[in-house]
Amino acid sequence: MHRAVKHFALLATVFAATSGFAADGKTTGPHGETPTPAGSLTLTAEQEQQIKDGKFTAALVWHEMSEYTNAVNSGAQDEFKRLGVEVVAQTDAGFDAARQKADVETVLAKKPSIILSLPVDPASAAVVYDPARTAGVKLAFVDNSPAGYEHGKDYVTIVSDDLFQMGNKAAVAMADALGGKGKLGYIYHDADFYVTNQRDGAFKSTIEQDYPDMKIVAEAGMADPARSEEIAQGMITQNPDLDGIYVTWAEPALSVLSTLRGAGNSHTKIVTLDLNEPAALDMVKGGNIAALVADEAYNIGVTAARAAAGSLVGKKAEPFLVVDSLAVTKASVADGWKKSLNKDVPATIADAMK
Repeated sequence: MHRAVKHFALLATVFAATSGFAADGKTTGPHGETPTPAGSLTLTAEQEQQIKDGKFTAALVWHEMSEYTNAVNSGAQDEFKRLGVEVVAQTDAGFDAARQKADVETVLAKKPSIILSLPVDPASAAVVYDPARTAGVKLAFVDNSPAGYEHGKDYVTIVSDDLFQMGNKAAVAMADALGGKGKLGYIYHDADFYVTNQRDGAFKSTIEQDYPDMKIVAEAGMADPARSEEIAQGMITQNPDLDGIYVTWAEPALSVLSTLRGAGNSHTKIVTLDLNEPAALDMVKGGNIAALVADEAYNIGVTAARAAAGSLVGKKAEPFLVVDSLAVTKASVADGWKKSLNKDVPATIADAMK
């Protein structure tokens, strides 16, 4: 999905964590914002008609295209279409900040009313979006905003996941898979990146606070996703009796899965975050993967589009809007895929479920 290996590896080098998850178990935004449920952002029939009458246009300036971005993009396209906003441009920066800057300059020639985007490098992104901001284009962001930008003045909103909820649901899914007891391994993202830091921390705190018969007995930080196989081998060699392993996101979880298979271990269960076809295929075949916790990616796009369009007719959005998450298991994989990505489960998984 969106938080693919190269995504995290690059973001880890440019992000300084500005906040951890709150002590009361709530997600906070990249600048410490209080989360507001995405579903609370609604438009009146009058506002929707004003948007349709306005003949507004939008450009989608993405960081990269992935399964996640495709789902976000699809949600935004559908909501803009519903509101009568014409999408006049869509770009893919290939996770290159300089290319994203050029993309913004290119789409501005089409004079869009709105730009939706996920900044490649928030620390230096102000220069990327300044020409659009100066031109009066309404900016709405996914996951983060340019450093120095002020909500309500320079941009409409940030839309992201309920990060604490994702980590919490991963812990609950692990407990469900193991009957609420057992020895756990914990592979976390060892870099300052608020998305993974909050999700990982929520898993750990939920296990420690809510499940006294489940103990994290092995921990390993993963700064470089390329080392995930080495980390997995070390943990499993030293702790062959683990009942479960939490992995910070799905791609490195595949390295853990490979290591378990290589050791002939069918006992240890894996719970990880984000939808991934190979991991889901293992799950439906009754393998080591017990659950995948996913966000409602399609709904992120819907919400960002709605907030940006609404801003053109005076509707103000809260600074940090968050969508729900869901734990996808063997029993719920088809529904989960649809709810998260608004698409049918891949054919390989559908065939394995027959």
